[in-house]
Amino acid sequence: MRQPAPSARPLDPASLHVRYEGYGPAGVAVMLDCSTCDPQSLRGQLRRVFAEHGGQLGASGSIAYLFYEVGLLSFTAGTSPTLLGAAALDAGAEEVVTERDGSAEVLTDPRDLEVVRDALAHAGFESTEAARTWRTATSVELDRAHGAVVLRLLESLEGLDDVRGIYTNAAIPDEILESV
Repeated sequence: MRQPAPSARPLDPASLHVRYEGYGPAGVAVMLDCSTCDPQSLRGQLRRVFAEHGGQLGASGSIAYLFYEVGLLSFTAGTSPTLLGAAALDAGAEEVVTERDGSAEVLTDPRDLEVVRDALAHAGFESTEAARTWRTATSVELDRAHGAVVLRLLESLEGLDDVRGIYTNAAIPDEILESV
């Protein structure tokens, strides 16, 4: 599943960066990057949202070990995966992933993101997104029923003002994602 990009909501200069971790239905891991002036209130909101969707808020470090930081460059469908792959690997990228819809993602060491992006732009490949994000090495494959419940959990979390980024190891079935 594609990981949601961090929110573009404006930040309050007095807010703190806080990471929360939790478990959703079927044991999926959910990591949240938040910016808040009131971490205790936000913790209560998150605990309520997780509970409403059959999950629970976890302790710090309970699931973070499942994730690793990467540099992510996204390219639209129609970009030649062969040419992009060759150029990306020559530029120092670690992996090129072609999605079912024909779009592509180039993964880099987060420290090399700008260098790889510039090299690919010089080679004629303009990314639609360039960001540091979190990925998981293992996914939890969900059936339709669990996929729908987890998707509702993620949507509810995304609706909270202080949530800036949501990362999960849930592999939600395409038919559920397409119905949104």
